[in-house]
Amino acid sequence: MKVAFVSVLPSPYQRDLFAALAARADVTPRVFYMERAAPDSPWPERPLAAYESYLPGFWFSIGHARVHVNWRLPSPRDYDVVVCNTLMSLTGQWLLRAKLRRARWMFWGEKLGARSRRHDLLTAPLHRAAGIAAIGSWAERDYAERFPKTRIFNIPYHCDLAPFAAEPRPPREPGTVTFLFCGQMIARKGVDHLLAAFAALPENARLLLVGREAELPQMLAALTPLVRARVRYAGFQAPEALPPFFAQADVFVLPSRHDGWGVVVNQALGAGLPIIASDHVGAAHDLLREGGNGFTFSAGDANALAAAMLRYAANPDLARAHGEASSRAAADWTPARGAERWAQALHTVCAPQLQTPNSQPL
Repeated sequence: MKVAFVSVLPSPYQRDLFAALAARADVTPRVFYMERAAPDSPWPERPLAAYESYLPGFWFSIGHARVHVNWRLPSPRDYDVVVCNTLMSLTGQWLLRAKLRRARWMFWGEKLGARSRRHDLLTAPLHRAAGIAAIGSWAERDYAERFPKTRIFNIPYHCDLAPFAAEPRPPREPGTVTFLFCGQMIARKGVDHLLAAFAALPENARLLLVGREAELPQMLAALTPLVRARVRYAGFQAPEALPPFFAQADVFVLPSRHDGWGVVVNQALGAGLPIIASDHVGAAHDLLREGGNGFTFSAGDANALAAAMLRYAANPDLARAHGEASSRAAADWTPARGAERWAQALHTVCAPQLQTPNSQPL
């Protein structure tokens, strides 16, 4: 089965999936990226695989959005199905409204944003999709409600967790519990709520921050010197440098106001960490088992976040038990498992046409 993926840029977690698909005998992927890297991309550029390439084109800004214009797009006649994961671009809209209008195609995306007239206009082509690959169960419910006549598949992000599982844990200061946040230091990620919650914890709690600095200096200004002394900021780290920082932690926290998925939760699972996440983190709906390997709280509720963090700060043995549960669960979140879920969806979408000799070519 020949499949073309049109994606925005070569993110590491998507590339893990594409490599796993390319290793299968039943799927031949071809991946087209709309750009090499975003201006604020945290990922170093890496050589492309033989099945990957960049589309010629450019982008321009409309408000905070970058709108892509590309050409030499994949011809649907060359593939059994085309998968597109961009709506906020002229490239994506041209593909879904015109070039793929009579072809077999799927959309691949996280949970959609709030509905509006503009939003409904952009998503209108999805009513005609052969299928939608929703990134997680949170997104799956949203797509099923909005597009009840379209086939929906729940295919969360899967990425290589082996480096996180293999990283040795350094010695711990007895009695301390280190909480880790990894991501941009911005309000959307809930870092302000994290710092407010951390300030309410006992002195045995530590906080390790990893990621782009962004708004962190202003947020740290609200802390007292004593609380600030228990916070360590390690700066931005390339993806391959992250495992040692996860290994230094006892609990992972992602308090986002909104995160369509959050691959750092996968990484925390692989590192064998208990997870605290807001209910507006997509990955929490699939990777976190309430009271089993972590806790959720209502997004925006700093007091509820503090209460969840306190459960671990007051009981390090609970953190260890929940971390062991995360390690066991990580075995089902490999790229190979993600590729299997994708292959099942692709075969389901293509089966009637592939099995009908007189079906019209794409």
